[in-house]
Amino acid sequence: MHKQVRQQYNERFSEAQYRELLKSLQANPRGISPEFRVAETPVFIPKELKETLLDACEEIGSIIYEPEFKSLTNSALERGGVQIPNEDDYCPFIQMDFGICKTPEGKLLPQLIEVQGFPSLYFFQNHLAQSYQKHFEIPEGYSHLLGDISSQQYVEILRDIIIGESDTKHVVMLEVEPEKQHTYIDFVFTEAELGIKVLCIGDLIKRDRNLFYMDEAGKEIKIERIYNRVIFDELHRRPDLERSFYFHEEVDVKWVGHPAWFFRISKFILPLINSQYNPPSLFVDQLTEYPEDLDKYVLKPIFSFAGAGVNLNITANDLDKLEDKSNYILQRKVHYDALIPTLDDPAKCEVRMLMLWQKDQERPVVVNNLVRLTKGDMVGSKYNKDRTWVGGSVGFFER
Repeated sequence: MHKQVRQQYNERFSEAQYRELLKSLQANPRGISPEFRVAETPVFIPKELKETLLDACEEIGSIIYEPEFKSLTNSALERGGVQIPNEDDYCPFIQMDFGICKTPEGKLLPQLIEVQGFPSLYFFQNHLAQSYQKHFEIPEGYSHLLGDISSQQYVEILRDIIIGESDTKHVVMLEVEPEKQHTYIDFVFTEAELGIKVLCIGDLIKRDRNLFYMDEAGKEIKIERIYNRVIFDELHRRPDLERSFYFHEEVDVKWVGHPAWFFRISKFILPLINSQYNPPSLFVDQLTEYPEDLDKYVLKPIFSFAGAGVNLNITANDLDKLEDKSNYILQRKVHYDALIPTLDDPAKCEVRMLMLWQKDQERPVVVNNLVRLTKGDMVGSKYNKDRTWVGGSVGFFER
């Protein structure tokens, strides 16, 4: 988005550098590559857009920081069909996804796509940014991190949030068959950076109110803290998964990212947000009649993840057929502008602002980011088949 920096990057780009970038991403203890496509380029975000994105995070986040937020979102837990004990007072991981658009006057304007109270690729994104810096010429005065912190300080903040005062052997990251997830590479970097176990929920052993896992020596290790990465719509699709622990049970563990935040901070809150950065959103079950311009809306399941179940071309008949309208919203379509010149067609851009909320802070702060580039109607490999300069990336913000 920064014209001069972009032009220089494109002119100096080589496929050999890109291959070296991809090779460096395998420099992890498992020697694996990302399951998703990594783009040939980062995005260079000028100062003005950086400030606009930060303003958008603050304006949209203000509803989350209100004392009444839990009472506002209790029905999200009812819609999700969950009641999980030991919920804490704040969410340590918050993400906001913005499609980057242009106003008629030519100003860049972020438009909210989604809010998540759930961890994203916090560890992989740091490594990805360092890999771009190693293999490509990133200008001085640009950083993927915000708040004037170093990569080492960034990891230490994550360590403090996830591990706290516990011994690392008593802290685990939890998923559903983690080695089969598209984001497995982030789990590998999490394990490497923090020294914690990455477990499948089926690995947990429940005894009374305590949870354990079995170490390599066959010894049961008590779990004190769980860094939760379980996505519930996936878990619900796995009744075959053998396990001794269910989320509704009372257990003596500290959730780092309590599962309830997955439901509270989700697409559920989009209709509650009044902001220039938030496209109009509507609960389907609260509609007395459908919008006349229904073709200008997209249908989204409230608790789906990674674009699952999204319908870009909704009709009244589609809405009539919904079995449970309470779990869907209509959101005004966001038309991303093709702002990133590449070696062929320009790419559209979505920026995820990664936030962390430490226990001694009044509110979370933006620390890192994730960028996805697309040349299709949506972000995702199936919309970008046989295209280059698309996929996962990172933004370097002008200081």
